[in-house]
Amino acid sequence: MTATLLLSFVLFAFVASITPGPNNLMLLHSGVHFGFRASVPHMLGISFGFALMVAMIGFGLGAAFTRWPLLDTLLRWLGAGYFVWLAWRLASAPAQPPKPAKLGTARPMSSLGAAAFQWVNPKAWIMAIGAVTTFVPAQDHFFNVLLISALFCLVNLPSVGCWAWAGERLRVWLETPSRMRAFNLTMAALLLASLWPVLAA
Repeated sequence: MTATLLLSFVLFAFVASITPGPNNLMLLHSGVHFGFRASVPHMLGISFGFALMVAMIGFGLGAAFTRWPLLDTLLRWLGAGYFVWLAWRLASAPAQPPKPAKLGTARPMSSLGAAAFQWVNPKAWIMAIGAVTTFVPAQDHFFNVLLISALFCLVNLPSVGCWAWAGERLRVWLETPSRMRAFNLTMAALLLASLWPVLAA
């Protein structure tokens, strides 16, 4: 991979990671309700889970969806159902951020859960396929797939972390129950809106 192509990829990875999408909306919500530190496993799960997705697509998984279109359709509708369930969870979240000592059964998303979420996240699929098809030269394919997977992880982690940090900063302003309720409903509506690429395809 040339230096110019590498620089272009890093810019692509940053823009793709920092812009709004299901992962970042979920982290914003997590930052508000649980704080930045408690959201770190969620952040790590996104970054490492997405890097694994890029690697698996680069090593041939994407071809399976071309060969068996039913897999793609099944994944889309499973993802849509999961998004609806997540939106309901966001909308019904407490109207006040839980105190660290009084979380009860409320917990931020785990690393494993966040990693698994990438497989039903339409933006993650678009990003991963775009990265592999655009930035992986045919020469030294194996090495270049590993390279962009690792770089995506390195760029993605601080990018998504900004959203959890922003959520934590919003906690004080959202301590009013009416504001928190409006925030929860807005996050749920935006998450459902992010389903449009799945339903429109």
